[in-house]
Amino acid sequence: MKLEIPQIIPHIDKKMHLSWQKELANVVTDPKILLEMLNIETKNYLQHFKARQLFPVRVPRPFIKKMQKGNINDPLLKQVMPLFSEFLITEGFIADPLGEHDTAVEGLLHKYKHRVLLIVKSGCAVNCRYCFRRHFPYADNSPNKIRWQQALDYIQQHEEITEVIFSGGDPLMASDEHLAWLVSQIENISHVKRLRLHTRLPVVIPQRITASLVKLLSKTRLKTTMVLHINHSNEIDKALSSSLELLREARIPLFNQSVLLKGINDQAQVLSQLSEKLFDNGIQPYYLHMFDQVQGAAHFDVPEKQAVKIAKEMMMILPGFLMPKLVREIAGEANKTPINLA
Repeated sequence: MKLEIPQIIPHIDKKMHLSWQKELANVVTDPKILLEMLNIETKNYLQHFKARQLFPVRVPRPFIKKMQKGNINDPLLKQVMPLFSEFLITEGFIADPLGEHDTAVEGLLHKYKHRVLLIVKSGCAVNCRYCFRRHFPYADNSPNKIRWQQALDYIQQHEEITEVIFSGGDPLMASDEHLAWLVSQIENISHVKRLRLHTRLPVVIPQRITASLVKLLSKTRLKTTMVLHINHSNEIDKALSSSLELLREARIPLFNQSVLLKGINDQAQVLSQLSEKLFDNGIQPYYLHMFDQVQGAAHFDVPEKQAVKIAKEMMMILPGFLMPKLVREIAGEANKTPINLA
């Protein structure tokens, strides 16, 4: 099947009058400025700033506003703050922990039989220091005319595919116009039934949930869901809740997946508070991921024995429907691997 594919703009769209795009163009990329905005003395952290050489710093200002001023241990700050320990080489931690660097076609991952992951955009609004794709070869998989043609052809040719997952980077880095075009092409592939968006962008820039985006997702023939990435209850504020209300009113199911992170959310009470706040805002707790052992981020790792203990404690606090599944993703496996709590 040959489709006429427009050139995908690789950078921020020119319509900078949109508030989310203004925020995207104004992200903080200097850790010194980040700490100064939080009234934290920078002289004790100069050595840590060097880690931006390994993985760039990107933090949207709406996300910074959620951080507690003067607190270097703020759980949101710790997710984006570069540390010198990122230079340490840790045994067992590798650049590609999920075996994703060899894609089915450029820009398309087909790890699970009935669903594919499409890299819609190669960048994120925020660079989380624990990102398992911090070494992903985005330069070889970023959207362009040839790669989009190959990806859509691949989906058309594999009739077992019933679900397409928009990912990245972050798929909501694309404009509503580009997303609308892409959705329309996938709608033409009859065996695809579902569309899923994996995104963190609304969490860090709530303005990204626009009326045109909601209309797009609610009007398509595809059954659409959105999976957010929220690790701590402090990430959910009034701005995010108000933005998500548009999706809730359109009856688009919202799910959340978190990563278990040392020093950030590795306590049963903290994660239970997150589940409660998620549900209060119409978001269903979905997955609690064991940390993917990516090189440069070993300081976030929580041992499995401790993770099991945390999960058991959560089960004593939460009703079953608020308990996320504790899982590990293993390269080459046909599905996510549940962690045995017995």
